[in-house]
Amino acid sequence: MLRRACAAFCLAATAAPALALPTFDEVRADYRSSETLVLSREGEVIQRLRTDVTVRRGQWLQLADISPALRRALILSEDRRFYAHSGVDWTAVSAAAWANLWHQRTRGASTLTMQLAGLLDGDWRQGAGGRTVTQKLGQAVAAQALERRWRKDQILEAYLNLVPFRGEIVGLDALARTLFGKAAHGLDAREAAVAAALVRAPNARAALVARRACGVLRDMQQGKADCDALDLFTAAALQRRAYDASEGIAPHFARQWLRGNPAPGARSSLSAPLQRVAQQSLTRHLRELRGRNVQDAALVVLDNASGEVLAWVGSSGSLSQAGEVDGVLALRQPGSTLKPFLYAQAIGQRRLTAASLLHDSPAQIATAGGLYIPQNYDRRFKGWVSVRTALAASLNVPAVRTLVMVTPDAFFEQLRALGMPLPESGGYYGYSLALGSSEVRLLELANAYRALANCGRTSPVAYAPGARPAFTQALPADAAFIVGDILADANARVPTFGTDSVLNTRFWTAVKTGTSKDMRDNWALGWSQRYTVGVWLGNAGGAAMHDVSGTSGAAPIWADVMAWLHRAAPSRAPQPPAGLVRQQVVFDAGGGDWLEGARQEWFVRGTQQAVFAIDSEASGAYTKSARGQKHAQSEELAARIVAPAPGSIIALDPDIPPVHQRLRFEATGGPGLRWRIDGRAAGQGAALAWLPWPGRHRVELVDARGQMLDQIRIEVRGAGVKPAGRSPDAPVVHRP
Repeated sequence: MLRRACAAFCLAATAAPALALPTFDEVRADYRSSETLVLSREGEVIQRLRTDVTVRRGQWLQLADISPALRRALILSEDRRFYAHSGVDWTAVSAAAWANLWHQRTRGASTLTMQLAGLLDGDWRQGAGGRTVTQKLGQAVAAQALERRWRKDQILEAYLNLVPFRGEIVGLDALARTLFGKAAHGLDAREAAVAAALVRAPNARAALVARRACGVLRDMQQGKADCDALDLFTAAALQRRAYDASEGIAPHFARQWLRGNPAPGARSSLSAPLQRVAQQSLTRHLRELRGRNVQDAALVVLDNASGEVLAWVGSSGSLSQAGEVDGVLALRQPGSTLKPFLYAQAIGQRRLTAASLLHDSPAQIATAGGLYIPQNYDRRFKGWVSVRTALAASLNVPAVRTLVMVTPDAFFEQLRALGMPLPESGGYYGYSLALGSSEVRLLELANAYRALANCGRTSPVAYAPGARPAFTQALPADAAFIVGDILADANARVPTFGTDSVLNTRFWTAVKTGTSKDMRDNWALGWSQRYTVGVWLGNAGGAAMHDVSGTSGAAPIWADVMAWLHRAAPSRAPQPPAGLVRQQVVFDAGGGDWLEGARQEWFVRGTQQAVFAIDSEASGAYTKSARGQKHAQSEELAARIVAPAPGSIIALDPDIPPVHQRLRFEATGGPGLRWRIDGRAAGQGAALAWLPWPGRHRVELVDARGQMLDQIRIEVRGAGVKPAGRSPDAPVVHRP
């Protein structure tokens, strides 16, 4: 009587938890892989990324996606009468009890259903000392409850997804990919036998696993299995770790996308076909540049209207020694790619028009740290040029002269408004900010170009489709349009890029290239009617490239991607916003000469004029000093040195050949002027290009008789210069 009461009590105590077991649908819904799958906007898996480092759990597999050999091996190894019993195999229980009585070893009486009950509820899981009687009873009751509520295929499917195999590996998907390097549906009989052997002894030695796998294999093949090579195969499999933490075509984008905590199964903004095209183009062009010391590149494509990221290639992958570095987010010097925003600001402030004339000539600008001497890409000066030519041909000296008008601090604030938060102040960068001496990210720079495409309006980029951008006006719409019109003008690019440039597309685009100091960063950024594409090329470690310009480095990749984007879709020029005026202009150099050909030009209303001319008297009677002041020349005016300023400090760059570090002296006065430096004759004329040398120097201006007219003292700092031998670059030179 007492025994029956105890049995009834035990059954009652274990029945309550058994009744609380979840349904199959609940178990599957609660399943969490240690990997997150990033989906493209088309619904394709573009990246698998491990996000749980405590366990290695793959995706939930349906029973139809699991190898038949594995299912058979598992049932033969763990539960031969799985399809016959109702949760508890009483035949196996009787055999186990009889074997225990006679101290014999048996396979065990725990069915797959009972093991699954233990996986679903930790109260019935076996501990270090085995299960208690209560645990065994509870597990049996739970197994019978599962059998009443679940189908057999659901029990087997859940078991194979939840069972621990070895170490951190849980579930068949993780096991198949880690130890065998394949999907679970492809496991053969030998692999299935090893997997089934691991269920019973997950962390056993390789020899023991192989011995048990041999037994399973013989059961599967009715004793005809050959186990001679199974030891080596098992040992190799247990050492393999083929399941990479990240796999796919968008590893850098995936990490950025996950920071937004997307909902499970949510699609990203990335386009899988475009991502592949971008990767292929980038890889192909990097291979073509082999031998020029360049191994890294990055690319981003944005949708102009929504700001959605359509492609994000963070590195060149296997071609790089720093493949984990995300070039889309890395800080790099932008070179000439900041010029469009500078000219847009000056045009918006009505300081300049697209037809205004700027002097492309040697300039020496005195700063607190010494002389700032900008140079052009080809080391040549074009004289008087229009703003359109200066920007499209990427001339450096006119850009610096424009920044003198705008001021570095104002330009710094403009860049911040466009979404480029520079780490230092405008005064820190000084006039070199016009040529990209700061550091920016490709993503920020591309989004700023997107603002030019959107009439000066900017909004944050989006990582999910269907974004509704919140725009703010960062630049005047009319100024943004004019700059876009200039960057789309193939004729205006000719002075620097020639007539057959890779930048000339068959459809409407606006594009700008740039190269930072010493060829460390190479850029191409531009937009069409629908898309903005940004490309960076260089070395993640900062090493200089060898003879790679904007048109030979990043531009071909940009052109490739743009061509693919518009392979079937047109790109039309934007409509001008209100407040713009278009009229014919001419450029008079005086004496019947023309600086540039007559053309139709865009103006902000109120700034238009028909003729742009250089005053011949002013042109011959004035020269520019280092501070931009004008000094009248006449025979009555005493001759004197106007540049450089007295007390100037000039810093030599040891990486630049001497021939490209000439310091220009300028003077006013009559004919017959001569120069002496430290008491030695150095040259004659109103201007002199002198090779600076470290030390303090006395510069004298004398007449033809040797009488001193003026003198200044300057200091040159630097340990020396390297001989010529590689592509030159001046201290502040930035190539287009």
